[in-house]
Amino acid sequence: MTPAFRVPAASLAKLLDLLVFPSFCLLCAAPLGRPGERAVCRGCLDGLVPYEGPACLCCGRFFDSAGGDHLCRRCLERPPEFSIHRSCGRYDGVLKDVVLLYKYRRVSMLSRVLADFAGRALAGREEIWSGVDRLVPVPLHRIRRKERGFNQAQLLTRELARTRGIEALENCLIKTKNVLPQTTLRAGERETNTRGAYSVKRARRLAGKVVLLVDDVFTTGSTLRECSRVLRLAGAADVRALTLAQA
Repeated sequence: MTPAFRVPAASLAKLLDLLVFPSFCLLCAAPLGRPGERAVCRGCLDGLVPYEGPACLCCGRFFDSAGGDHLCRRCLERPPEFSIHRSCGRYDGVLKDVVLLYKYRRVSMLSRVLADFAGRALAGREEIWSGVDRLVPVPLHRIRRKERGFNQAQLLTRELARTRGIEALENCLIKTKNVLPQTTLRAGERETNTRGAYSVKRARRLAGKVVLLVDDVFTTGSTLRECSRVLRLAGAADVRALTLAQA
């Protein structure tokens, strides 16, 4: 091949980007021209705002009233199996839009963006990170995973494992029952729906370990409660939980 027909590697990479990735922001339609922009522009991503208000010291539920962190009534009456949970932000605005793109429009490349957001939002939360031995994603049933093409919590867990230097245990916690989606149920039905839907494979990998459970959206906490119960029964010394957003 003569020099006139050689394509510089940087130009070829840019061409592949244009062919594989969208060239306009999927949220605001602005052109994606900055280095590293994928699917969503930097202007929209700047709208990802961590929650900084008061929350329950245990389950992490956000409080609308003024004041400091304290235990909510439910945690006082019936503490969950996890010791602490924290959400990164409210499930509205840009965060909700990005999570929906990631989860339902199969924009899996956003896993790194969302993991970076989680890292910023919980950077100073040593009660979440200190001493954690393993990261465990909330699983999808194999039928649901086949329909969606990926498990959003699993990809998020991989990115968090990479940035935090903590081992991710994939396919350890599994979903054995293809129950109704939690989003289709009322609050009172969600806990019954998840009961008995999860199990653990090769429990020895959890024995005596501090586990951080990772999911995308926290609503009633039923999924985290059931997953944590199963992990504790399998031998985990402590289970904590992290979610991207709280509805």
